[in-house]
Amino acid sequence: MSTYLPTIKQLQYLVALHEHQHFGRAAEASFVSQSTLSAGIRELESLLGVTLVERSRRVVRFTPLGKSVVDKAHRVLREAEELAELVQAAGKPLSGELRMSVIPTIAPFLLPRILPRLRKERPQLKLFLREETSDHAIESLHHGRADCVLLALPFATGEVESEIIQDDALYVAFPKDDPRDPPAEIPPNMIDEGRLLLLEDGHCLKEHALAACNRPEMRASATMIGTSLHTLVQMVDNGLGLTMLPQMAIDAGILHETDVVARPLKGANTSRQIALVWRANSPRADEFKLLAEELRAG
Repeated sequence: MSTYLPTIKQLQYLVALHEHQHFGRAAEASFVSQSTLSAGIRELESLLGVTLVERSRRVVRFTPLGKSVVDKAHRVLREAEELAELVQAAGKPLSGELRMSVIPTIAPFLLPRILPRLRKERPQLKLFLREETSDHAIESLHHGRADCVLLALPFATGEVESEIIQDDALYVAFPKDDPRDPPAEIPPNMIDEGRLLLLEDGHCLKEHALAACNRPEMRASATMIGTSLHTLVQMVDNGLGLTMLPQMAIDAGILHETDVVARPLKGANTSRQIALVWRANSPRADEFKLLAEELRAG
C-alpha cells in the first residue's frame, strides 16, 4: 500500500487546472511556468498510480476520479489555510494578508468611502480585493480563494457566519419626465414589468428587487440585461425603461449628471442587508468581526 502523500503545491496545481481548464492559464494563476505545473500534476498522478487528467491539444478533461480528488483537494487546501490563519490570528488582529471578495453592487459605492481610513488605521493589513458576482464570491469563499465576502443578504451562502454592516433600501429609478408622475414612495403594483430593467443572473440584487416587489409575473417579463448598475442607469437615462437601485449607489452619486429620478420602493422587505460573511468555524472569526466593526464605522 502506498504511503505517498500529495504535497500542498501539487494539490494547488490540480485545483488551478480544474478552475481554469487550461494549462497556460492555470500556470499563470499559480505564478509558475506551464512546464512546472504540468510536471507537478504528472508527478502526482505517477505517485498515486492513477490518471486524473485526460490531455489533448484542445481539451483538458478530468476523469471521474480526478473530479473527486479535486473536491477533496479543495477541503485539504482550505484546512491548510485555516491552520496558517490560526497562527496569524494569535498575533496582531487585522494584520497580514486578507482576501475579500466584494459583489459589484457594493464595491464601487462602499469601498471608496472606507478604504482610505482602513489603510490609515490598519497599515499592517494587506487587503486583496476581488470583485465577483454573489454566486461566484460564495464559491470562492468555500473553495478557499477568499477569506471573507462582502455581499447582500438574503442569499444562499451555505455554512457561514456573518455580521450585518447596514440596511440598504431599494429605490425605483425612472426618467424625470415620466408621464405617470410617480408618488414620493412607489408601490410595487405601480411598476410596469414590461419596462423593468434588471441585472443579469448571478447578481443577488436582481433577486432582492423581484422579492421586494412580490409580483411573480415580473420574473418572466423583466429584462435581465444589465451588467452593472451604471449600465442600467444609462439605459434609464436614454428612456429605455426603469430599474431598481440600492440607496448606497444613490448616496454615492450614481445619478449625478443624469436625468434620472429615484424614489423609495414602498412596502415590506424593500431593503437588502449588507453583510460580511466567512466560513463557519474559521479561526479568524474574531478578526472578521473586528473588520465588520471597521466597515460599519465607515
